[in-house]
Amino acid sequence: MNKRIVKLAAVAFVATSLAFAGCGSRTESTSGSSGSTKVAKIGVIAPLSGDLSALGLGIRNSVDLAIRQANESNAIPGWTLELAAEDDQATPDVGKNAATKLASDDAVVGVVGTLNSSVAQSVIPVLQPAQIVQVSPANTSPTLTRGSDLSNPKRAYDNYFRTCTTDDVQGPVAAQYLLDAGIKKVATIHDKKSYGQGLAEAFAAAFKAGGGTVVAGETINPDDKDFNAVITKVKSAGPEVVYYGGEYPQAGPLSKQMKAAGLNVPLMGGDGIYDPTFIELAGSAANGDLATSVGAPVETLESAKSFVEAYSNAGFSDPMGAYGAQSYDAANAIIDALKVSLKDATDAKSARAATITAMADVSFDGATGKVAFDEWGDTVTRVITVYKVTDGKWGTEKTLTAE
Repeated sequence: MNKRIVKLAAVAFVATSLAFAGCGSRTESTSGSSGSTKVAKIGVIAPLSGDLSALGLGIRNSVDLAIRQANESNAIPGWTLELAAEDDQATPDVGKNAATKLASDDAVVGVVGTLNSSVAQSVIPVLQPAQIVQVSPANTSPTLTRGSDLSNPKRAYDNYFRTCTTDDVQGPVAAQYLLDAGIKKVATIHDKKSYGQGLAEAFAAAFKAGGGTVVAGETINPDDKDFNAVITKVKSAGPEVVYYGGEYPQAGPLSKQMKAAGLNVPLMGGDGIYDPTFIELAGSAANGDLATSVGAPVETLESAKSFVEAYSNAGFSDPMGAYGAQSYDAANAIIDALKVSLKDATDAKSARAATITAMADVSFDGATGKVAFDEWGDTVTRVITVYKVTDGKWGTEKTLTAE
């Protein structure tokens, strides 16, 4: 990974045309009357309340949209799909309870989620014995698919897939971007959670391999609000950039406090900080800060036009967020597998194992581009975009494909 080559990516993909019936936002999808049809449910496990709800609600709504469209087009004859959304509050124990609830519902055949890799570690072991396929639009920790020893990868859970690329791609892309910009010294800070720590470590390894120096490596607690102690340590090391592994509830205030303390260098992070809320929390201090996020900017993709238009017309009160397109593709991947597994099934539960098997063969052109999975369950699309805050808004700097 330390010799990964990145190049400017083409961001045009094949557009897909999907039927849509507009209607207002609801927590449960009830498109179409079940009548004499059988019911199968697609669950969502995401933070629907709390600090990260801006991302979780976009995930839920995007799955809801895919379900509505499938019902409207009669994608699976004889079956009506329903949404079963559960709030994990971005907490592993709550996520585990949500997974247990969904697994006990015989109508649930698939789950989209989670947002947080740390929550996924609690959810996957519940869904796998129940033979429920899980597709995450946002988990980026490589250990979820390839095990804790990445030098000797082993797939522990055959039910787990994802439509986003991983931190061992995202971290090195960020490192190469800074090195190419002439940055030689960085400091890293992470929140000790699976996502934040893994991302910061992947970034640091690639930055050092590329000839840069990591002048300080610090940590915070996920619920910290005062960062002055760690800022003092980092400031004394003289970094040109601070790389943060974590999410926007801490990253925004960290950026603000850094600048107030005289550490006037950009803060850079991963997809966990790429959200308008980061800018709201950081205020004017956010200008010049950087983030990477999975995929190409949705608004630039020809393949995403129908999704963006349908989401806008749906009347959802919440924006699609950073993972809307990936969530939409995750739901449609499950629906694609269900076209095979439910075809001759007498009930939803009996189709669970067949859905996992069918998922391995899913391949279609989605909102984010090619939707398909490798031998580990990871997406075959390895696109990362670098964003920069300018005049209080995220703007695209560069879209790259890792090889």
